[in-house]
Amino acid sequence: MRIAVIGLGRMGANISRRLMRAGHEVVAFDRNPDSIRQLEADGANGAASLEDAASKLHAPRIFWLMLPAGAPTEETVTALCSIAGPGDVVIDGGNTFFKDDVRRSKECAEHGIHYVDVGTSGGVWGLERGYCLMIGGDNPTVDMLDPIFDALAPGIGTISRTPDRTASDDRAERGYIHAGSAGAGHFVKMVHNGIEYGLMQAYAEGFDILKGRANARLPEAERFDLNLPDIAEVWRRGSVISSWLLDLCALGLARDHDLEGFSGTVADSGEGQWTVDAAMEEAVPANVLTTALFARYRSRMDHSFADKLLSAMRFGFGGHVEVPQ
Repeated sequence: MRIAVIGLGRMGANISRRLMRAGHEVVAFDRNPDSIRQLEADGANGAASLEDAASKLHAPRIFWLMLPAGAPTEETVTALCSIAGPGDVVIDGGNTFFKDDVRRSKECAEHGIHYVDVGTSGGVWGLERGYCLMIGGDNPTVDMLDPIFDALAPGIGTISRTPDRTASDDRAERGYIHAGSAGAGHFVKMVHNGIEYGLMQAYAEGFDILKGRANARLPEAERFDLNLPDIAEVWRRGSVISSWLLDLCALGLARDHDLEGFSGTVADSGEGQWTVDAAMEEAVPANVLTTALFARYRSRMDHSFADKLLSAMRFGFGGHVEVPQ
């Protein structure tokens, strides 16, 4: 299939490369000409503008947006509504608020344009590992795009299959799902990121407690100067708390035991707050997720070792840079 990828940052560029590796044709556009040239060197067909990208596609034209949530995505969808035509498809693969998807889907439909939202998880590792995809949109359009999603997803790979699972649709096992109508994909991804906040906070606080055991204020016999890289490494092997996030903890600690390369000021992409907002709308208790979000807010006023480990994890999976200035 031929598809235009709009936005060639860390995620957009690697999504383009993975699609091309699978034999798809990519028309690449970004406001930064250097980003376009880099993708052209890998085999993409560069475009000078949205209009130029549209002219290089075949009907139905497919536009995949990998842009920051908010104004950049909003403005691009609006522009595409005047460029694209009936039957064309706009896909938002960024971290958009799901209620914006619901609205945009209706706006695109007024022009005969199909709108699909794709919650995309995989970070800077997605090129090799594949991307976990959570998709919202109408059935015929999502089915038509299946070759794209199948190419981006990890596939069954080496993960053992869940015993007693019965399902006629094996897409979940291959790393992608059609979650529901427009907005459902980003809603699932939003909660995914809310959970991510909680898991990361638990690891960060646990390692902070381990590090704090060497504190001189404690009785001497109860002090332990613990090797945090070794603890992270041993927990990766056979422990019930092993995970990819723990792998990233081990990687960060192995490179920098005291994590001096990180500021401890932890940003958030907005999805943690959106998840807490959804919990409040539904009257669902979300104690851990809410506390993890507030901990990130607190990190911008004072910093702990836990905050630095959060930064190390965010750098590990997403390339988010929170280093001392």
